[in-house]
Amino acid sequence: MRQYWVAPIPPFHTADGTAYTGTAAIGDISPAPSVILPANFLEVGMRLEFSAFGRYTSTGTPGTIILGVYIGTGAISSGMALAATSAITVQTSQTNRSWRLEGNASVRAVGSGTSATAIGLVEVSNVTSNGTDMGPATAPAVLTFDSTIANKVMIGATPSVTTGTWQLHYFGVRVVN
Repeated sequence: MRQYWVAPIPPFHTADGTAYTGTAAIGDISPAPSVILPANFLEVGMRLEFSAFGRYTSTGTPGTIILGVYIGTGAISSGMALAATSAITVQTSQTNRSWRLEGNASVRAVGSGTSATAIGLVEVSNVTSNGTDMGPATAPAVLTFDSTIANKVMIGATPSVTTGTWQLHYFGVRVVN
């Protein structure tokens, strides 16, 4: 019988990600260096667990934010959402307000091209007046990707206005296999 473990995926970050104030375009707020899922690492049935927390500052016109976990081989703008919120309305006039993201994904298939699949969900707290928001808010979609090549795991932020700042203090990825 095979043994199963819970293990963090390195690197283990010791510095914050770069603060992001972009608008309408996704920004990678993950600390450097990137968390990498090695080529051929994933197995059917594995689960990935994500934890992240940071801070944001908003003005009297805070706009909306999309927060999520993305995977890909290059820049986050060419990555794919494993799990992300819809555009959620940020609380007004906040300074260095803490936020948290927790999520899970299940690997359903592995392979090359777009034959690997995973499905995920994130929970984002302390951003809206709701307290907690789920992403996606409706049924999660299955993501197709290539698991035979190395993939970066990133936290993305897409603010609708440039008057706020989003920064990540911690990002951890664990594999449950």
